Amino acid sequence: MQNEIANLLIEETRSRLLDESIPRLRKCLDKLNQKEIWFRPNAHTVSIGNLVLHLNGNVRQWLISGLGGAPDHRKRQQEFDEEGPIPTSELKEMLDTLENDIEAVLEGLSTSDLITEHTIQGYNSSGVSVLVHVVEHFSYHVGQVTILVKSRKDVDMGYYKGKDLD
Repeated sequence: MQNEIANLLIEETRSRLLDESIPRLRKCLDKLNQKEIWFRPNAHTVSIGNLVLHLNGNVRQWLISGLGGAPDHRKRQQEFDEEGPIPTSELKEMLDTLENDIEAVLEGLSTSDLITEHTIQGYNSSGVSVLVHVVEHFSYHVGQVTILVKSRKDVDMGYYKGKDLD
């Protein structure tokens, strides 16, 4: 039973990150030019480019390093301080690499990894907590990026196009 629940959580994490959130982030990047990706409306708001860097850093620290055991080289503040422009193609390559790394970690996770405590950013978190954190954090920022794109471009992102949601 524990293995079934662990597998369901891993599959849901895979679906939410790889099938939903990362494709949505790419779709947003495709709607904008480089200047728009790196635009900051004020001193207290980061750019979409910064959010892409931040999501990459967060997933790498929490999932790839925290659960996957890769070295943690994150410098979180640099994600927000970067003024760009980093070319859109490089941001997309970053997402491609992140996808592959996420898949590799998720493929190797066990029930034991999910119930074990891991220390990340000074927090003690179970593997379950790490997966929930990564999914909700990623989704939260993709929502921010989406609203910025929709308000700037007056477009429907079509995330649910062709799906009967009634």
